[in-house]
Amino acid sequence: MKKKLLYVLLLPLALLAGCDVFSSEPTYGGLSMSGFNYTPYNLSRFVVTDKYGNKAGGGGDLMPGSGEGRLSCCYTLKGTEFTVDWYVYDQDEFMKNPYAPIKKIHKVSHVRLPPTKLTGGAGERVLGLHFYPDDHVEFEFRNDLRGTRIFYSDVRFWLSTHHGRLLNPNGEDGSVVFRRTARLAAGAWVKYRLTDTEDLKQYVYFTLLNPKFDEHPAVGKILAETKGIPGAFGAAMEKLPASVVDAVKRNKFEREKNGAAHE
Repeated sequence: MKKKLLYVLLLPLALLAGCDVFSSEPTYGGLSMSGFNYTPYNLSRFVVTDKYGNKAGGGGDLMPGSGEGRLSCCYTLKGTEFTVDWYVYDQDEFMKNPYAPIKKIHKVSHVRLPPTKLTGGAGERVLGLHFYPDDHVEFEFRNDLRGTRIFYSDVRFWLSTHHGRLLNPNGEDGSVVFRRTARLAAGAWVKYRLTDTEDLKQYVYFTLLNPKFDEHPAVGKILAETKGIPGAFGAAMEKLPASVVDAVKRNKFEREKNGAAHE
């Protein structure tokens, strides 16, 4: 009799909410949303949707490498599978005609998140979305606003300080130079999953010297030996012999069948 009564009480809720009422999947309430943009474009907006139709959004014209301190609150999401609709635009293209409508690029990514235990109350639970140059998105629960994984601004500052003429031979505006740096550094992620600042400094520097620098056998060996070790690629590239650096600059190297290089 008690079971029957319980069924009668829960039935209206089930009809209103569907199977969601009886789901055992995790529910995350009181969420604040923060985006971290590692693409070479400006991140305009993003919307997360779970399979039950719950939505959470954020964004706000985040430039490459930015995201800390931008929050939207408070949302509830449920489950382990999510779809992210996000929008970016090319600031350089926009600056060619600032009076024209911004041409936003719509992207869709799918994220699977294992059940995660949260701490903190509403407003202290931050779901960070990390947007990568290859268009995949990673979720990360946290309790603060820190968490940027790629620092394009630090890479640009180092290059401007040590290799200013190479980075900016035509004396262009600093914002243009920054976006150029971000595009080159984003390529390091796409090709080799590099995120460490020291690694990115050397990758962008050598790309400016020669976009095909990684075809040199000595560089290929370094990439293979330092894979998955943050900072190791940058340290090794700094120690390249002057003869190899010169060969890279002049593009006078090629790969022989036995893997050796010659001019």
